[in-house]
Amino acid sequence: MSKNRPYRFMISGGGTGGHIYPAIAVANEIKRRYEDAEILFVGAKGRMEMTKVPEAGYKIEGLWISGLQRRLTIDNLSFPLKVVHSFLAAKRLVSSFKPDAVVGFGGYASGPTMLAATGKKIPAMVQEQNSHAGITNKKLGNKARKVCVAYENMDRYFPKEKIVITGNPVRRDILEVDSKKEKALKHFNLSAGKKTILVLGGSLGARTINNSVIGQLQKVVDADVQLVWQTGKIYHSEMTAKASNFDLSNIRVMEFIKEMDLAYAAADLVVSRAGALSISELCLVGKPVILVPSANVAEDHQTKNAMALVVKDAAVMVKDSEAENNMIPEALNLLADNDKQKSLGANIKKMGKPNAAEDIVNELMSIVN
Repeated sequence: MSKNRPYRFMISGGGTGGHIYPAIAVANEIKRRYEDAEILFVGAKGRMEMTKVPEAGYKIEGLWISGLQRRLTIDNLSFPLKVVHSFLAAKRLVSSFKPDAVVGFGGYASGPTMLAATGKKIPAMVQEQNSHAGITNKKLGNKARKVCVAYENMDRYFPKEKIVITGNPVRRDILEVDSKKEKALKHFNLSAGKKTILVLGGSLGARTINNSVIGQLQKVVDADVQLVWQTGKIYHSEMTAKASNFDLSNIRVMEFIKEMDLAYAAADLVVSRAGALSISELCLVGKPVILVPSANVAEDHQTKNAMALVVKDAAVMVKDSEAENNMIPEALNLLADNDKQKSLGANIKKMGKPNAAEDIVNELMSIVN
């Protein structure tokens, strides 16, 4: 390709942070290499990408598209109309923006955008975050020139010759957590002489994880270990009220943790949901992990994500249905077993892909040129 104008890339995906943050990380890597590159995001109107992408400094266009509901609703009746409308809108965007390549990260807007681009013979690439491919990405895999994945055995979903294992791009600040322990303990006002459990239920929170903590909080107090507990926005006031009956000198109840790098640095053990992005971060952090997969996600993909680590002795899994009885006792047992902590930490670290964003952009440039 003769290079007489800046590169242009169209990036599509959204609906959840798991699709949006990797997309932004890849956009940042493109900009780091090609300062003058033009990047246009395409999202679904009314979804979180419409605010998160502009906050990251990128332009986004919204399509009128949503998922198909499992039951008969007004939304379902308008679904065929939305598909046609968004496909035509995506075609117009592709024609006017003229991208050199398009990258789909999954989510509702990815389908129409990628189909519009591949229909015009524009090189396309898919990035699949989970160990179980999403519906949109599965359909687009045949049309894409490359499929970047985070897990092995993805040829169940995509043509083998197109697959590249790159990992999922994550925030740069968590790559150096080992050097931040002292700063982290100070930040959360924790003692260096006590073990610390970090419990994460996502930004909104996870009812099972929160109930599992509050139901067995006395055991945490009795064990004299420290707890940094992110309740999430929805459950914060309820959990704070319930926790006020306990001795909280070793316990930090927080709605949301902004300084995740410091939270990871302070922790000796992490309890988390098994979303693809969380797991990618945890692999880089390299601490022992207990995963509690969410039961209410499409095709139970969080359990599949967790099992990909469990089979390599890189994490412990507690089922959502068993968490209220087992999660805290499992965490306290693990904190008492230094050998198990070391082997889990070493094994999960081996699965980390610190250069995922760079590797994805390398693949992207290979299909452009």
